Formats: sequence, structure tokens, C-alpha cells
Amino acid sequence: MPTPTDRVRRAERSSIRVMFDLAERHEDDLVRLEVGEPDFDTPAHVVDAAARAAREGATHYTSNAGLPECRRAISDTLDAEFGVRHGPDEIVVTVGGMEALHLAILATVSPGEELVVPGPTWPNYETQAILADGSFREVPMPAESGFDLDADRIVDAMDDDTAAVVLTTPSNPTGRVFDPDECRAIVEAAADRDAYVIADEVYLGLTYDRAPEGIAAYTDHPDHVLTVGSCSKAYAMTGWRLGWLAGDGHLVDEVVKVHEATTACASSVAQHAAIAALTGPREPFEDMYDEFRRRRDLVVDRVAEIDGLSCPRPEGAFYAFLDPGIDDDSLTIAKYLLEEHGVVLAPGDGFGDTAPGRLRLSFANSVDRLHEGFDRIEAGLREY
Repeated sequence: MPTPTDRVRRAERSSIRVMFDLAERHEDDLVRLEVGEPDFDTPAHVVDAAARAAREGATHYTSNAGLPECRRAISDTLDAEFGVRHGPDEIVVTVGGMEALHLAILATVSPGEELVVPGPTWPNYETQAILADGSFREVPMPAESGFDLDADRIVDAMDDDTAAVVLTTPSNPTGRVFDPDECRAIVEAAADRDAYVIADEVYLGLTYDRAPEGIAAYTDHPDHVLTVGSCSKAYAMTGWRLGWLAGDGHLVDEVVKVHEATTACASSVAQHAAIAALTGPREPFEDMYDEFRRRRDLVVDRVAEIDGLSCPRPEGAFYAFLDPGIDDDSLTIAKYLLEEHGVVLAPGDGFGDTAPGRLRLSFANSVDRLHEGFDRIEAGLREY
């Protein structure tokens, strides 16, 4: 039989999905804290707008870049909420933030060039670099400072082969929000090398301790920043698969050609849902935000109460990157907690080489289930 290409064979599945699949095979009452997906339903006015659009015949192809009114809604939201200014013609609507990242990396990383990412890091970046026939470099951030972004470490790692740097803020898996001065220094260094910074800001609307601001808003080189966003996290719309890539108009025009040849366009119905989410009533999303912040505070308190357990304070997103204080492989610990105590966490080793032995907890679950989950974690770590 013909064999798949090397780039396909080198791609690996995330250990997050390993734990997800193991949990799916269990019939026990598990506390599921491994997947980063809001537990809220999409607000009714968004669902109603999508259903109305479908009933009225909005079920055909849209332009490859997306509906003009959807791109306008994204443009206005980026400006009003995050200070990022791109006109509708500098935005392409994508099939989730995942496709936006894939397009950004394909457009910036040539074969043999390097994608640089601070660690710990979301594992899909490495896979996407491989699919672009590029290479991947994880630059460890200091654990002793809670994985703060250290611009000097990133800049020192950059060379003539560096094509792009991905900055994810708020961070998956740590929940940290990167310091603007550090981000600014990295953009400056990228611009000096004619490279890009890909700002993965799908969690930016879930920033708890400061006003959210996009990287492109506070740099002197916004033309070297590509902004990735999505309705998935802050709007509880993961299954709608609606995201965007915003940046320099020339690059966006080039990206649209690839988008045309792969997915053609984002779902027309999902685009109408996004318009309703971005332009309609804010109360449902504000209520979700308040609940996530409440859960963040609960997580901080519960971690502090458990002997030997620690984590950087989550400042955004809905993750805590737990250090169980155990010298062992994180996948082994995660499987033990699932099998013996019925709580499911994502192994930290799945987020690169920076922080072996850690466990990522998603607090996108109810307060009652979080308390139950922490009770099980505490009992499990004590016995382990």
C-alpha cells in the first residue's frame, strides 16, 4: 500500500485527546476537567438568529473571505473590545480559530523555516508547523515565575530561519496573561527579522485581572502581527466552528486563496450566528464571564488548601496548570486519577517539554463539579 507523506506521519495526537478517549470508555461517574470547552449552551438569541437565517435560505456559499456583515462585526468587536484596528477587508472568516492558525502558519512559515513558541504550549502549533514543512522550537519559560513570558529568551532563540512566533495570551495551558512590554519586545525583534508574530487571542475575552488588549493594539509594528480570534470560548460556540484571521491586507488576500482551496468558506449559518453574538445583547456573555471568574477564584482557593499542590494564578482563559509535587510522568498520574478516583485531567507533558509532571485542569465546569473534582484530586494525590 502507498504510505502517507512524512508530514502526515509525523503529526501526533494530543494527550488531551488520549484522556478524553479513555474517559469516553468509562461508565463511572467521572468529573471531566480535561477539555477546554465552556459548559454553557450557546445563548438563545444566537441560536434563534442562526435558525432564522437557515429558514430564510441563507444556506449557500458565501464569499471566500466571509459575509461582509460578519467581517464588519468582527472588525468592530476587535476595535471596541481589544483596541485592534483592522478593516473588514483585512479579515477572513475561518472554520474556527484552528483553521485561522493553520492558515497563518502556512502563510508565514516556508519549508525549512522555524516556528518559535514559548513553553509550555498548546500542542497543535507543532503539528501545524510540521504540516507547513517547517520546524518547531519550544522555548521554555521560567517555572519559578509561573511561566511569565520572558522576551529575552524568545529573542535569543530567534535567528535567520525564524519565520514566526506564536504568542497565546491568555495562555493555554497556564492561564497567564502576558505582559505587554514583553510582547512588544518580541514583535520588535520579529519586525527586525522580517518575521511575524501570530497572536492567538481566542481567550482574550476571558481576561480577569486587567482590561483585555490585543497585541496588535500596543505594538509599533502592527503590520507584523496576525491576530487569531474565535467565537468558541467567550461566546460558548465551540461547535459552530467560527473564527477569524486579521492582519495586513496583502497577506490576508493571499490567505483567502488557500481558504478557497480547502474549506471554501465558513458555514453561512454559523456566520449569521456570529453576527448575532458579536452585535446582539451582551448580558448572556457577561453572565458567563462572571461565572468563569467566580470559578477561577474557587480554583485558586482550593489549590491553596491542598498540601503539596500549586499552580500559577490563572489570569485568563479557564485553565489551571497544576504542579502535584510528584516526581513522575504526568500521563501516568492522570491515568491513575481517572482509573482510581474518577477525575479526568490533561497531562502536562502534552503541552511540550517545559513542565513535565504537571496536569492541566479546565474549570469550564460547574462549581459543584469543581468542588467534587478537587475532593477527588486531593484524595488521589494523597494516596499516590
